[in-house]
Amino acid sequence: MTTWEYLTTPLIVHNTAAILNNWGSEGWELVQVVNGPEGGLVAYLKREKAENA
Repeated sequence: MTTWEYLTTPLIVHNTAAILNNWGSEGWELVQVVNGPEGGLVAYLKREKAENA
């Protein structure tokens, strides 16, 4: 069975692509972007969890 790990990170509007590309290069896939509770954007990402982790 596939298991996942999740990450949330704030997105800075003028640097969004660089932030997402950085996480993507580490295997994270963008799932959703939402408005944060204090304003701004928050990205939710996931990646397959390593079997031994």
